[in-house]
Amino acid sequence: MSTVAAHPATWVTPPRKRYRTALVSTAGHCRIACGFCFRADRARGFLNLATYTRTLSRLREIGIEGICLTGGEPAHHPELRPLVRLAHQFGLPVSVVTSARDTEDVDRLAGLAHLLTNVTVSADSAGAMELGLTTRSVASAITTLRHVPAQRQVLHLTYWKLSDQECQAISHLTVAAGVEIQLSPVALDDAGRRRAGHTLHSYLDQQKADSDRLGRYFRLTPRFLGYVTALRAMHLRPEDRPLCSSASLYVSAGGDIRRCPYGGTGVNVQAPRAEIAQFLDADPQDRTTPECAAVCRADETW
Repeated sequence: MSTVAAHPATWVTPPRKRYRTALVSTAGHCRIACGFCFRADRARGFLNLATYTRTLSRLREIGIEGICLTGGEPAHHPELRPLVRLAHQFGLPVSVVTSARDTEDVDRLAGLAHLLTNVTVSADSAGAMELGLTTRSVASAITTLRHVPAQRQVLHLTYWKLSDQECQAISHLTVAAGVEIQLSPVALDDAGRRRAGHTLHSYLDQQKADSDRLGRYFRLTPRFLGYVTALRAMHLRPEDRPLCSSASLYVSAGGDIRRCPYGGTGVNVQAPRAEIAQFLDADPQDRTTPECAAVCRADETW
């Protein structure tokens, strides 16, 4: 396969902070519709190839070294193969975050596995499935990973109300499959907590109980433990939330570049290059929230 020469252009002054990766939304909607989904963009339609091609060109010029296709659900995109191949033509490695379980979706990803540096399959604990009305079990996620042999395979577990028996079973499944695991507590805003029958403090108490239980079966990294501590502080002291410090950019299905999916400021890929450079070089204005922290982090345990 030939590749397009895409060397960084000379027009852009390097921003004070160098972004190395970008999360690219392939759609503003998703048929899976998890009850606790915290996607920032919700609109009909898929990322079109013209916008995507311009996005890749601008990201490459900025110095981005790899992209991750996210959703909605990437496997639902009718032109998923061209999306992956175009990124390679721009010299950008491609990862995918997916909830694919249907045979058609899994087969589509399996046919691209040799082109993916990483595939992350989302799963929910039993308590999270009940809360979000999902069917993304760990066992079905492992089945998807077995059919999509990318260079790196990760199971991302959203957890809530874990039991010792469930933790032990998840540990056995991931070890037997030889996949990495990433952990994220369910992220509930005020309305979500009310629907779940929790006050802020009972919600945080459940998060702590879950992380303590996980520590019995997984070697939790200092970074993950720091993330859990930071989440608690964000809830208890919202006035002290830090400014966005994500190392990854976000691009919506409509081509808006933001520092975070939830960012209040951004610039479209159709804007002049100088305008994009000005946005990236400006100091961030958005503060980190529990929702965006859950999207931007990726800490591993094993």
